[in-house]
Amino acid sequence: MLTVTDLSKTFGAQVLFEDVHIQLDKGKRYGIVGANGSGKSTFLRILTGEETASTGDVSRLKRARVGVLSQDHFAYEDTAILDVVMMGHTELWNAMQEREALLDRAHEYFDEDRYVVLEDLISRHDGYELESRAGSILEGLNIPTASHQQPLSTLSGGFKLRVLLGQVLAARPDILLLDEPTNHLDILSIQWLETFLQGFKGCSVVVSHDHRFLNRTSTHIIDVDYQRVKLYKGNYDSFLKQKAEHRERMEAEIGKREKEIADHKAFIARFKAKATKARQANSRAKKVEKIVINELPQSSRRYPNFKLKVRRPSGREVLECNGIWKAYGEKSVLEEVSFTVERGDRLAVIGPNGIGKSTLLKILMGEVEADAGEFEWGYEVDLGYFPQDHHAAMPDLKQSITSYLWDVKPDAPIGMIYGKLAEVLFTREDVDKKLSNLSGGEAARLLFARLGLIQSTVLVLDEPTNHLDMEGIEALARDLCKYDGTIVFVSHDRWFVDKVATRVLEITPEGVDDFRGTYADHLARKSEDHLDADAVLAKAKEEKRQAKKARKKGRR
Repeated sequence: MLTVTDLSKTFGAQVLFEDVHIQLDKGKRYGIVGANGSGKSTFLRILTGEETASTGDVSRLKRARVGVLSQDHFAYEDTAILDVVMMGHTELWNAMQEREALLDRAHEYFDEDRYVVLEDLISRHDGYELESRAGSILEGLNIPTASHQQPLSTLSGGFKLRVLLGQVLAARPDILLLDEPTNHLDILSIQWLETFLQGFKGCSVVVSHDHRFLNRTSTHIIDVDYQRVKLYKGNYDSFLKQKAEHRERMEAEIGKREKEIADHKAFIARFKAKATKARQANSRAKKVEKIVINELPQSSRRYPNFKLKVRRPSGREVLECNGIWKAYGEKSVLEEVSFTVERGDRLAVIGPNGIGKSTLLKILMGEVEADAGEFEWGYEVDLGYFPQDHHAAMPDLKQSITSYLWDVKPDAPIGMIYGKLAEVLFTREDVDKKLSNLSGGEAARLLFARLGLIQSTVLVLDEPTNHLDMEGIEALARDLCKYDGTIVFVSHDRWFVDKVATRVLEITPEGVDDFRGTYADHLARKSEDHLDADAVLAKAKEEKRQAKKARKKGRR
């Protein structure tokens, strides 16, 4: 369905990838992986037509409908949520709108021929099922029916992006191109999207950093690395194995050739002065000249160094929360939440989606006011905050990344600031880059560099892994475990929580469970896993089954 021929992309002297030849077929699901900055999103944008390649060509099947996830929700702010989704199928939506306009004017003049054409088009595209299909998609993305007729502006930024994802899916595209679609989805919505993609009949291409999601949805992996774009058959785990084996074969081949050269040179050194062996020595010298050893290409996968330290230790009692309540309208998100935090705790706040985990962090940071209850930070507590919306922590987006860090330490030498940027993988060419031009991953790394300069005694982190690549997530987990201060964090990444947390605060509708131990230890004593999509989905299905059973019983 998509044919990529002799493709390359460069920015000045920087080569992202070159000599790319790939065929993307119907019925296949491709996951694009690579480090931040390797060019995977650029490659996707070239496929969508949003960006031009330096050389080469991308051709697609004639009349194939392409669905691309947009980030621009501003055009639909005053439009009903359900309509936004239905508008994804542009041809059908326009036909339905024109049909309604004809009917509205029927008392003045009725164009019967045009009406027949529109009816035929709507019928061929199953137009009378569009509203139902759009509603089902919204439900799957955890946007309830009660809100479908409300304007898009009533939703938060993350839910607006879900609606735009729904818009793409409702269009029934033949080719589906998605960049990090799971970033703003909860566990159940991710599970729903996995099921949708597994049943998708066309060709899907998805950029993602989520190991589990890639394993469940990919039939092939497109790896953007070594300034190349290489296609592997199988899911993410299969790709990792194949890539490692390919690297080992390359290293073995180089080792074999180096040994061959060393053996020849040893023979030459030993026998070149002997008349009886001189001819053989010369022959071997010629062989050495012909042996070519290709250098191993350098991977674009790089691990940042976050170097998180405390300026001075805090008091032993870091935080005390008593009876925190918070509701939005009639919906309570936090009820009677009480707990204490001690110095050195790495506290993971977990629980079902919508229970108020991020709201709790915002209350603790003074961004949101609790309806009842109180909290108090302890002695010598300096707070470092990582919000879910990275750019919200950057008030002046015209500022350069260098001045953003320098604001924290204005007396620091410029070399120190450049060094801190280098630790989180910014180059000397990046130092004048504006905050507004940062990708999600770059903004996340910069925020952690700033936290490293602030040297807070307490880190409050809201979904810190959302935009980091796999190497960044591993590095962050490693460096947080080395941090001498206290951490309170929310994350949906099971691997990350299990790696970092020394304590788990589980918030449920029934109350708060405060467990001192790792997430694995917590699971050993609990049957419910809020970070396991299968477990969460199974529970939701069982609750629906029990509710249906109860309704039937009540009607008897």
